[in-house]
Amino acid sequence: MGKLVVSLDGVVIKDVQITKDKTTLGRRPYNDIVIDNLAVSGEHAVLQMVGADVFIEDLNSTNGTYINGKAIKKQLLANNDIVEIGKYKIKFLLEDSGDYEKTMILKPGSGAPSGFGLPSNFGSLPSASAAAPATIRVLTGAAAGREVSLTKVVTTVGKPGVQVASITKRPSGYVFAHVEGAARPNVNGVPLTSESVALKSGDVIELAGTQMQFVQG
Repeated sequence: MGKLVVSLDGVVIKDVQITKDKTTLGRRPYNDIVIDNLAVSGEHAVLQMVGADVFIEDLNSTNGTYINGKAIKKQLLANNDIVEIGKYKIKFLLEDSGDYEKTMILKPGSGAPSGFGLPSNFGSLPSASAAAPATIRVLTGAAAGREVSLTKVVTTVGKPGVQVASITKRPSGYVFAHVEGAARPNVNGVPLTSESVALKSGDVIELAGTQMQFVQG
């Protein structure tokens, strides 16, 4: 899936393959990745695999967890991201980065109600075609009727800090997963209870107050 390269002052200390569903990081010896430094909390952060995606979550650490210089609570890791914990830098590398495109994040837009995030060019994106077998169609709100092709490996939708989910393209189909937020998104009116669920054409997703339909084929 991926690996972490831990370095201090430019010197690589360890190289860790991510093989478990959950990988803990901290100063205490029972962590999967132990960094024995006072700037690192006993239980500092956890990495979680959801399918082929890897998320990192700060566990209310004293000094915080940063990705590319920005403090985070929970975030999807992208190839070459630099996680900073104290003076340590941890580089995230995908083993086969050529198959992964940059994640398209639907950020909050001023025009959409309920705080639902859509990119400014959402309406101009191409519709589904033979090369793009699946789309998301917005059913409610100011962006109702607009579609976006799911051509990326991972598409993240929702409102950061409130409710965020991801749609991941797999060889077998598309997988919907909860990323962030106390309330879980609904699929066909039913709250998502597992970490992820396979999507079927026609499924209706409700997220951050907005309804969307997954259309494939």
